[in-house]
Amino acid sequence: MNRTVSVAPMMDCTDRHERYFLRLISKNTLLYTEMIVDEAISRGNKKKLLEFNIKEKPVALQIGGSSPKLLAEAAKIGEDFGYDEINLNLGCPSKKVEKNKFGACLMKEPNLVADCLSKMQASTKLPVTIKTRIGYDNVEDYENFHNFISTLKSTGIKTFIIHARKAMLGKFTPKQNLNIPPLKYDYVYNLKKDFPNDEIIINGGITTIEEIKHHLKKTNGVMIGRAAYHTPYLLAEIEKEIFNNESILSRQEVIENLIPYVKNELKKGTRLNQIMRHTLGLFHGQSGAGYWKRYLSENMCVRDADVQKINHLMDKIKYNNVERRVG
Repeated sequence: MNRTVSVAPMMDCTDRHERYFLRLISKNTLLYTEMIVDEAISRGNKKKLLEFNIKEKPVALQIGGSSPKLLAEAAKIGEDFGYDEINLNLGCPSKKVEKNKFGACLMKEPNLVADCLSKMQASTKLPVTIKTRIGYDNVEDYENFHNFISTLKSTGIKTFIIHARKAMLGKFTPKQNLNIPPLKYDYVYNLKKDFPNDEIIINGGITTIEEIKHHLKKTNGVMIGRAAYHTPYLLAEIEKEIFNNESILSRQEVIENLIPYVKNELKKGTRLNQIMRHTLGLFHGQSGAGYWKRYLSENMCVRDADVQKINHLMDKIKYNNVERRVG
């Protein structure tokens, strides 16, 4: 499985519809689910929570939790559903997540996390990975971060995805935690030097091909987040520049290829807006991007949008209305 470039797990963003859409643009990036809580997997509607389209693969399941037993169960269930990797969330800084004792607050309890990871690895043949921050609150020295990773490494974990910011627990909103704590990429670079045989993947504030190429000189992989959601066609550039893949769909072809999926999902009861909201940024940076967003917002991202809107969009693409405006 190739982790050179991956798309980060993002709440309310990387659901199965988003992943299907992104896979039309990129064949080689590794995609992640939204974080799903271990207890929900254990006690909830597993099919609704975990089922995905085989065309999304490779796709990793990110789990949140702090119960070794529940996390182990969730990892095995994830394997049974066909995921390619199980990832433990140690980076989410929201108050709700902290209250339920998972996410970034677990950086305070490395031994508990190690126990969780040991149980998870014992329950599945899939690679188990972690996504974490470099510190929390006032604990942000490199030595503490290094020791935390060392403790987790002792369980046999070999892949570490590092969001190069600390988490401010209970003080900042999740959005503020994505912007205010300064990025410290050198922590991740140093970690790679200290653990040369492990897979170290860098995350946080990465938005361009140039930045990706720079980070790949010093780490094993790059995980991109908001840039992939707001400007999804960046993944086409990544295919060309990073994976040397010239066989890329145009923006129009992406939508044309999405239509059959949309029609099939509508038959299952999925609402049109649940899928099309993810495509708002497809024409970002093109001259007609505003037109595209407006058309979608007015016609397809409303709750009662129906399949006739899709047929209308196909007509627009067929007669080059969108191509002419959007380019």
